[in-house]
Amino acid sequence: MMRLFFSLVSGLLFGLGLIVSGMGNPAKVLGFLDLAGAWDPSLALVMGGAIVVAMPAFWLARRRKLAILGDAMQLPGNRKLDRRLLLGSLVFGAGWGSAGFCPGPALVSLLAWQSKAWIFVAAMLAGMAVFAWLERRKMQDKQSSAAS
Repeated sequence: MMRLFFSLVSGLLFGLGLIVSGMGNPAKVLGFLDLAGAWDPSLALVMGGAIVVAMPAFWLARRRKLAILGDAMQLPGNRKLDRRLLLGSLVFGAGWGSAGFCPGPALVSLLAWQSKAWIFVAAMLAGMAVFAWLERRKMQDKQSSAAS
């Protein structure tokens, strides 16, 4: 029950932060990404503030075996740049730059009934489904070759 409560509070706080910061407004995001035009640097302050808040939390998390609610601490272990990471970053950036949304703000914007957000989330879910299908297919191919 506590896990559900803290998940709800964390999600609401994150969503409120996205709304207050303007991250749910695609025009503001696109203004931030338009370095050659009328650049709006305000989101750089939001991102910098997020980094400042997250750094001590990650520093503490690295030194713990268990999370606050008792689960095993799960931090990313892979530190190498590979093709998958670079391609995923490019796709993420292209989606963010063309639509003005990334996943979190898009979900928050659904509640404001922004049609662009609904289209973005539908495309995002379709992309996730294609990725999952390709991963399953790749695993099946590996299993088939191992069995041969």
